[in-house]
Amino acid sequence: MTEPSITSAAPANTPTSLPADDHTHSQFSWDSFHGNMRASCEHALVIGLPAISFTEHVDFTVWNAPPGGWAWDQGIRDSYDDPIGPGGHGHFMGAPLEVDAYQAAIEDCRHRFPDLTIRSGVEMSEVHWHTDAIRDVLSRGFDRIVGSIHTLEDTRAPGEHLLVDHAKDQHSPVDLLAAYLSQVEAMVASDGPFEVLGHIDFSLRHWTPDDGPSPWGQVEEQTRHVLGVLAASGRVLEVNTSIPLDLRMVRWWHEAGGTAVSFGSDAHVPSYVGRRFREVSKAVAALGFRPAQDPTAFWGRT
Repeated sequence: MTEPSITSAAPANTPTSLPADDHTHSQFSWDSFHGNMRASCEHALVIGLPAISFTEHVDFTVWNAPPGGWAWDQGIRDSYDDPIGPGGHGHFMGAPLEVDAYQAAIEDCRHRFPDLTIRSGVEMSEVHWHTDAIRDVLSRGFDRIVGSIHTLEDTRAPGEHLLVDHAKDQHSPVDLLAAYLSQVEAMVASDGPFEVLGHIDFSLRHWTPDDGPSPWGQVEEQTRHVLGVLAASGRVLEVNTSIPLDLRMVRWWHEAGGTAVSFGSDAHVPSYVGRRFREVSKAVAALGFRPAQDPTAFWGRT
């Protein structure tokens, strides 16, 4: 079966309304150096989004330094007095979410932008490794909970972890994706408190032509299994538009019995909110998922 291209003409019955952006970051995410919640809301209204969710990073996994040491982004250097931690141990963990200030900003934006549904949220990394700490954060109350994998085991130090980008030095491109999917499966099979699986394709964000053709065909059996576990859990698959997601995932998700999809730009700057939503949502509609009566809700299967 040939997947519809995101640039191809949409069927006549394709929805004309845009979906909600249920995965964005503002200045309250530790890596969103140019984030701005108000500006993101303004952009969402300009492009016609019905809703936006600010799913700020909550990370409890400590990262080992990559081979060759840290090459700090200017934003990290500006934001952290000692980014590698007390004593220079070489580890790193993102700063905690300032929940009180974040929730106050959400309420301020709801007051300023009454025509836009604005949801609070968090993107929780490696939910299955930090259940107690995560449940403590969630006790503060959030509307959208995204679960994501951002790290893999450091083969140099069993039991310790590397950011997925840095783990590329320890795996072939296909093996990196397979290892990533194994951790996704473990998180999805857990009772971790999240409702949406974020960016199943995160390990491919820096895939280059030198890495070869798209590897999804080489891990189809494993991917279909993971999607089946996700469907059985009752959770939702995110269509992340930062790459955007290979449409085979959407078809396999439908065939696995997945009941709904969310859309997420993963924007860390206001201008990226809702990016590629029009063309991607048309393609997703052609693969069997459509908007609900409530335009701010997840898209369900047809």
